[in-house]
Amino acid sequence: MQSIAGLGYAGMLLAESLWYTVAGWRLGQPVRLAAVVAEMRRIGVDALPIVAMLSLTIGVMLGIQFIAALEEFGAQSQVVLAVAKSVTREFGALITAILVAGRSGSALAARIGSMSVSQEIDALTVIGIEPVRYLVAPALIAMLIMLPVLTIFADTIAILGAAFYSAPALDVTPLAYIQQTLSLLSPGDLWQGLSKSAVFAVLITLIGCSTGFNVTGGAEGVGRATTRAVVISICYIIVADMIFSYFLNRPS
Repeated sequence: MQSIAGLGYAGMLLAESLWYTVAGWRLGQPVRLAAVVAEMRRIGVDALPIVAMLSLTIGVMLGIQFIAALEEFGAQSQVVLAVAKSVTREFGALITAILVAGRSGSALAARIGSMSVSQEIDALTVIGIEPVRYLVAPALIAMLIMLPVLTIFADTIAILGAAFYSAPALDVTPLAYIQQTLSLLSPGDLWQGLSKSAVFAVLITLIGCSTGFNVTGGAEGVGRATTRAVVISICYIIVADMIFSYFLNRPS
């Protein structure tokens, strides 16, 4: 019953956030552009260095593993295809979402949780500011914009990392490797990763915010909620990724 109630509460947050985004200005409760931009900076711009480092590592790792595995079958030429498809369809979106869940999902839960235990949420309501419009809607919009952007950035860095490692082993230049990658990729490969990232963005925001709003127990409760938000977000991301992969890659 608690899980069902949690899903219902998250759904209510989503519906209210979308409502205030579309029609909040009519009610005198507009979603402020400045708030959205601030969230975009926190979620996206501040995450660029760690996303770049992790994506580069993933790209090199995939190059190492695919060269070693395909060499046994004399199919080293397929390394470019394997890396390109796996990064754009799977690893770029998944690794970025897990990283953002750890950074921004936990930050949302901690920030809203701290406001809940200090009764700042109640104060916002008293002065006529809707908490969902003020706290959730800007984060949701920013996450829906920045997570796909971060995914494209991660795809690019990962493929570059694989190119610099794999090109000498394949006896080609890094530029030739990248050109071959671009020729092998289709819009559907990119769309698959971006569609996943949009769903992951909604999951991370709703789980972080709903966990924060339901914090009890003071500072200790905030710590528990932060940990819970990260764990639940990662679990839901992996399950959603599995479902996406099953339906998008079934034989026709």
